[in-house]
Amino acid sequence: MNFSRSQLDIDVEDEIEKIISFIAETVRKNKKDGVVVGLSGGIDSAVASALSVASLGEKKVFGLIMPERESNPISREFAIEHAEKMGIEYEEVEITPVLEAFGTYQMRDRIISEIYPEYDPSYHRIKITLPDGLMDRDTFNFFSLIIDDGEKDVFRSRLKKRDLNGIIAATDSKQRTRMMTLYHRAENMNRFVCGTTNRPEMMQGFFVKYGDGGVDLEPLAHLYKSQVYQIGRVLGVPDNILKRLPSPDTFNSHVGDEEFFFKIPYDLVDLLLYSWENKVLMDQVCDVLDLEEKQVVRVYRDFNSKYNTTDHLRIMPPNLLD
Repeated sequence: MNFSRSQLDIDVEDEIEKIISFIAETVRKNKKDGVVVGLSGGIDSAVASALSVASLGEKKVFGLIMPERESNPISREFAIEHAEKMGIEYEEVEITPVLEAFGTYQMRDRIISEIYPEYDPSYHRIKITLPDGLMDRDTFNFFSLIIDDGEKDVFRSRLKKRDLNGIIAATDSKQRTRMMTLYHRAENMNRFVCGTTNRPEMMQGFFVKYGDGGVDLEPLAHLYKSQVYQIGRVLGVPDNILKRLPSPDTFNSHVGDEEFFFKIPYDLVDLLLYSWENKVLMDQVCDVLDLEEKQVVRVYRDFNSKYNTTDHLRIMPPNLLD
């Protein structure tokens, strides 16, 4: 197999036609009146919604913008800009009250306060990250809690499994609340919920089951992130979104997808994942990407671990059906 840095370049027009046909046929055969898309201000939701408009027309695409008190304000601005550029109807639903009622912030902050008694949620900002430098040294997927005061880090500590589980469980309620909101609107309008998960996220389990992974159709799940950007540029996604670094946007301190999950530079994730999936010869991978074999081995080990431990996210729940 030939392998190059242009491996993931696609015939964008052809790909767009394939996807818009898929969306139209899926909606038609299920007798739905259109789709509802959650607009996050990021590239994936921007492209998924733009493809839906190209497929169904602007009248059949409805956007929901669902900020909460820890969302980056720019996410809302970019989402509105994109919705208005597409000419679709959209609504903003503030989900903070639901999260407060459920106890999302309180449950998480209780755990953080046990770790760092000086923690003040009205003053400090938080995020959790994985170790960086995956390609340069052997590391385990141990998350660290980082607390800052808006200018510098004031606390950093590796999280124990129990504490990590508690923080993740609380945080994932944000995605599940958004999905509940999307389905409420979609069912009222007799529409499908359109997903925004791309191939690296799908293959590595970078989504929340019954959260952003709980949808009716996934038009981007076969596309690598770089291919989503290729389509976005052709569809006229606003430059603000095209230039924005991907982020889960679930903590009040900025954390990018790279430090939160993938642990390797954005420009290498897609090509390394492609080479891992397609079993490209090691010497080709190293030569094309200018990497040492031990670096690639470390990345593949991480890919394998994430793929295997998140397999349950990609399949229906185990059952005894024939």
